[in-house]
Amino acid sequence: MDLPMAFGIYWVAWWITLFAVLPFGVRSQQEEQSIVPGTTESAPYHSLIWKKLLATTLLSGVVFAFIYWVMVLSPITLDNIPLLPKF
Repeated sequence: MDLPMAFGIYWVAWWITLFAVLPFGVRSQQEEQSIVPGTTESAPYHSLIWKKLLATTLLSGVVFAFIYWVMVLSPITLDNIPLLPKF
């Protein structure tokens, strides 16, 4: 696996992980009974974005490590998957 491919896989894994992590722990202003004038009641009270970015980076690193292991270090190939045509 060359460097541009590794970067591309990490980039895609990072964004997918970010969208999976974003909703965790979000409470609306309505749930907190603290509505800021001029905003909707469903707006987030605290987004905790820095914690989510850190969690995304760490989790996508684990996902990338697994993908790297499968692609480079593992003896798993497409020929090992049943019901696929032989390549």
